[in-house]
Amino acid sequence: MTDLSVNVDHVATLRQARKAAYPDPVEAAEIAEQQGATGITIHLRSDRRHIHESDLASLRQTVKGKLNLEMATTEEMTTIALRYRPDQVSLVPERPEEVTTEGGLDLLSTGERVVAVAKKLEAQGIAVSVFVDPEPRQIEHLLSTAVGCVEGFEINTDSYTKAQGAEAQAELRKIVQVTTMGLEGGLRVYAGHGLTTANVGPVASIPGIEELNIGHSIISRAVIVGMEQAVREMLHAMA
Repeated sequence: MTDLSVNVDHVATLRQARKAAYPDPVEAAEIAEQQGATGITIHLRSDRRHIHESDLASLRQTVKGKLNLEMATTEEMTTIALRYRPDQVSLVPERPEEVTTEGGLDLLSTGERVVAVAKKLEAQGIAVSVFVDPEPRQIEHLLSTAVGCVEGFEINTDSYTKAQGAEAQAELRKIVQVTTMGLEGGLRVYAGHGLTTANVGPVASIPGIEELNIGHSIISRAVIVGMEQAVREMLHAMA
């Protein structure tokens, strides 16, 4: 079965709405792991709009599975990653005005910077993944420039989740294509963005995708039914 890494960013979003001490993303992460999640994902943004460095410090001490830190390719974030040493760093694009990550890295234009950061992290034993759209040219560039310092890539499933009917099937075929390319090139493959219990099944069933990173839909559902039930529902849908 495909693994589930639960993104707890939006527990912190709810906390920051009142600048309170609760709800605690660390507590949410503990519950998610107890219910079967194999990892926890957080995005430490430069504006600290949800997750804070103190959350990363606490999660580094409490997460029993894989702690995956999403971050931009900045010197500040590289220094923080080297300080706390998460199990994996996922390099993502970041713009101050975006509501959430709006697309994958364009490795053709930013690949040099990505490789430089990846080499620093890999040298200290931190696995590195990159967040990319399901475009063959991005995977080709990754395979030609970053093998050795980048362990894998996460496929941006946003277009698939927004499509309907034949368009959704076409987007799914793109995901299958780049998954095959990555596996043949010796890379690990992950996926995520916009996945819900209603659309996750076809992606979870693609051979070779070993982990899905899902946050917003799980946390939104948890507001209604609780964290335990929300994680169990997602795992059931993935199966």
